[in-house]
This record gives sequence, C-alpha cells and structure tokens, in this order.
Amino acid sequence: MQYKAPWWLPGGHLQTIWAARMAHAENPLFPARYMRERWITPDKDYIDVDRSRQATSAARTDRPLLVLLHGLEGNSGSHYARAFASFAMQSGMDFAVPHFRGCSGTLNLAPRAYHSGDFAEVDWILRRLRAGHVGALYVVGVSLGGNALMRWAGEYGATAAAVVSAVVAVCAPLDLYAAGVALGRGFNRRVYTPMFLRSMKPRALQKLAQYPGLFDADALTEAADLYAFDNVFTAPLHGFKNTEDYWQRASAKRHLADIRVPALLINPLNDPFVPAGSLPGHNVNAAHVTVWQPRTGGHIGFVQGQWPRGHIAALPDAVGNWLAADH
Repeated sequence: MQYKAPWWLPGGHLQTIWAARMAHAENPLFPARYMRERWITPDKDYIDVDRSRQATSAARTDRPLLVLLHGLEGNSGSHYARAFASFAMQSGMDFAVPHFRGCSGTLNLAPRAYHSGDFAEVDWILRRLRAGHVGALYVVGVSLGGNALMRWAGEYGATAAAVVSAVVAVCAPLDLYAAGVALGRGFNRRVYTPMFLRSMKPRALQKLAQYPGLFDADALTEAADLYAFDNVFTAPLHGFKNTEDYWQRASAKRHLADIRVPALLINPLNDPFVPAGSLPGHNVNAAHVTVWQPRTGGHIGFVQGQWPRGHIAALPDAVGNWLAADH
C-alpha cells in the first residue's frame, strides 16, 4: 500500500483523531444508506445487521458482497464503516455490517457480549451471509474485528475458502497483549482508554442489571484500563480465566500461518494502538498472507486531501484495488 499522510497531519495520534472526528468519510454521491435486519443467534440472543439498500436478505445476486466487521465499540456509523459503505456502493458491491452483540444501539439478551477472538460468532455470521449470497464474499475486519476475522481464518484453514473469497484486516491488534499494554500507558491511557471505557462500563453495568451477580460491580467501576476491565468482565464472561488467558488465546498472530484464503494485513507503523514491534514480519506465509505496513496512517487514519478536512477514501480504495487484482 502506497500511502503517505499529508504534510499538515503529522504523527500517529493526530492522524487517528483527525480521521475519526474531522475527515470526510464518504463520497457525497454515494452516501451510506442502510436497512437493518435482526438475526436470532443459535443461543436465542440476537445481532443486528445493517445492509446497503441495494442488498436485502431476499436478494440473491452475483454482485460481490463486501462485509465489514467493526472495531471495539464501533458500529455501522463509524467513520471507517461509512467510508467502506460509500466505496461499495460506488463500486457496484453489496455491503453489510454485522454488529457484534450489544453494539447496534440496544442491549443484547444473553449474559455475554463480544470479544476480540470470537471466531465461532464470526463463523456463524459469515456462513449465514454466504448462504444468502451467490457472488464473491469479501470480508474486511477493522481493529478488533480484524483480529477476530484473522483468528477465524486461521482456525478454519482451508475450509474458510468455502465461505469467503478473501479477507482483509485493517489496524488489527494481532498481538492483544502488546496492544493492551500500549493502550494502558502514557497518552493512550489518558485519551483513548477513557474514551472506550465511557461506553463499555455503562453497558457492562446494564448487563449486570440483567443478570445480578454476574460480576463485581465495584471492581468494574474502579477499572482504569482495558486490562482491568477485561479481567472483571470480558474474560470471565467468555470462558477465559483472566486477562492474560484471554489476550493470549484470542490473539490471531500465532494463527496467521494457518490461513489458507487470500488475506491482507494493513498495519501502519505509527499506529498508537498497535506497537510496530508486535507486528508480523513480511514472510508470515507468502502463499496466502500479504502484509502492508505503511510508515504513516495512525489507527484507521489514512487521511488524504487538503486542509482543513481531507477524506479517508484512500483506505477502501487500496483494499478495493487489492481485491480486484487477483481475488
């Protein structure tokens, strides 16, 4: 990926924040317009799936379907989701954003939420989308969604080819321990960690109201970083012993060599959430995994254009060009 941040937007933090807050996320000629479907999960919970208007559950077409798995506390309205939705509509693709449990605006029903390595949930989602679509199925996972996607691709190996045509992970924390430590330090701890916890803690406490005694409310309230939050909430609710067990078992990095479908990993070297030293090398598995590590871009940044706003079309355009090349 040939990307260089504009001169007026230096540094990974500024590139990250500007893209999320200020940059144009979509082409005004192809704005994101969604129709929502509610799917009942095998355990009688639900997820909400937002689709572009040209793609409904009843429509079986031979157009490619582009699926986006969002990041931590993301949804179909996130800046990167709108950018990919706009790209898909402009490119003649169907588009879908399956929301992880509890991320679509209403609290889910089960005594669980979502996590970074939930490959079983990803498998159910993708197989259901595959069953309703006859064309190519491409999947882009962003941040947490990217790790979950690559964890799925590694877990299912050659059988994943029956479901997807290609997979892409953008700014994925493939080593969750390294990313978790990075988010708990310095500027990250002062700025990004409180941003995530502002929505994660209230939702967790809503879950506690649904299921009294599910976890220690005082410990969750006192959690000052993602390590502590995951130790109280995410890890035990999803079958892990503690944060270390969760971060180790959920990380996709050690499963990359098992991937047997075309896969692209995009990780800027100045991503404040994902330390460059934790990234896989370029020789992970040359037959199936392509590694792009531009020097700039921040965390889901990739802003281009002129001051004062710019746009973030560079990211979906680059992904689209890679998909069009051989996949």
